[in-house]
Amino acid sequence: MHNTNTISCLIVDDEPMAREIIETHLSKIENVHIVANCNSAIEAFNYIGKHTIDLVFLDINMPEISGISFAKSINKDIKVIFTTAYRDYAVEGFELKAVDYLLKPISFERLQKAIDTYFDIYGTITETTPVVQDISNFMFVRSDRKMIKIDYACIRYIESYSDYIKIHTESDTIVTRETISAIEAKLPKQQFLRIHRSYIIAISYIQSFTNEYITIHKKALPISRSYKKDVLLHLEKFQ
Repeated sequence: MHNTNTISCLIVDDEPMAREIIETHLSKIENVHIVANCNSAIEAFNYIGKHTIDLVFLDINMPEISGISFAKSINKDIKVIFTTAYRDYAVEGFELKAVDYLLKPISFERLQKAIDTYFDIYGTITETTPVVQDISNFMFVRSDRKMIKIDYACIRYIESYSDYIKIHTESDTIVTRETISAIEAKLPKQQFLRIHRSYIIAISYIQSFTNEYITIHKKALPISRSYKKDVLLHLEKFQ
C-alpha cells in the first residue's frame, strides 16, 4: 500500500533525452513518486506486473509496441498521459480517456498542468491499485481492417513470418501485422511459452514433447537451441 496523496508514475519513452526531461520536471512536483523509466513498452509491462502504478507518461511512437497499443493492454485503473512530437494522435489518445496529451518539447508548466488535471479528477480516490494487476483473458488484434477479439484460452500456437504473424486458434487462423515479440509481451506468461524465434505455444494444448519438438494438434513445432534450456526447465514443472 502507498500514500494515497502520492501518485506513483512510470515514464515510458524510447528516447533517453525525453525520459530525462520528464523525470527532471516531475522531480520538482510534490506528491509524485517516479517508480522507473522504461525505454520500451515491453520493459514497462514487467514493471506494471510487479509494482503499484497510478500514472504512466507514455510516448506514442515506439518500436515493436506503440504507446496506443500499450495503453489498450494495461489495467484501466492505471491512467495515461500521452507524450509525443506529433499532433496526429490526439483524437485517438483522448478516445482512450487519457488524462492529458502533451506535445514535445514538454515545458515544466505544461506538465504541471497535466499533473493538476490528474489530481483534480482522481486525487480524492482512497482505494489503491493492487500490486498484482487484473489480467484480461483476451486481447484484440487488427486483421482484415478490423479489430478481432481473441480469447487466450482458444490460442493453440502463434507462428511468425517476418513482420506479420499467424495466430492459430481452435477454430481459425488469424493473420495480423505484428512482430512475435510484441505479441509475446501481451500474453500471460503462465499460459504461453516461447520455444523458437518463430513460435509461441499454449502450454495447455501440448500433446507431447521431446528435446527437439513440441506437438500441438498433430503438428510438430521445433524447439530452437537458444530456447531449449528454458523450455525444458519450464516443462519439467508438469512432470
